[in-house]
Amino acid sequence: MLDALWARGTATVRELVDDACQDLAYTTVMTTLDRLFKKDLLTRSEEGRAFRYAPRLSREELHREAAGHAFKQLLDASPASSLPLSFLVEILSERDAQLLDDLRKLVERKRRELSQREAGPKETE
Repeated sequence: MLDALWARGTATVRELVDDACQDLAYTTVMTTLDRLFKKDLLTRSEEGRAFRYAPRLSREELHREAAGHAFKQLLDASPASSLPLSFLVEILSERDAQLLDDLRKLVERKRRELSQREAGPKETE
């Protein structure tokens, strides 16, 4: 249903049932959209007697948020922060060596940002 909403932009339950979710019952689509709304994944506005739903996040934003949440859980669950980090490096190296270079560049950029933040604004006389 999220795929259908990302493709359409917005939709009512009836529009989804008539178009992208023809194999699902109206009540199934309605319940699912309501649950996605309650999980703050969708916005909705009243349109007559129905609601018009729209994704709150883009596909990329949702994937980023989900990955960040999962990685935070891994870091919180491990007694040693280096364990999930070493696992991440191992996965990246198995997939593509370029990903390790990308990770290195991201870390370097973040270090520069943090050091600039710590230095603070320079005062001028």
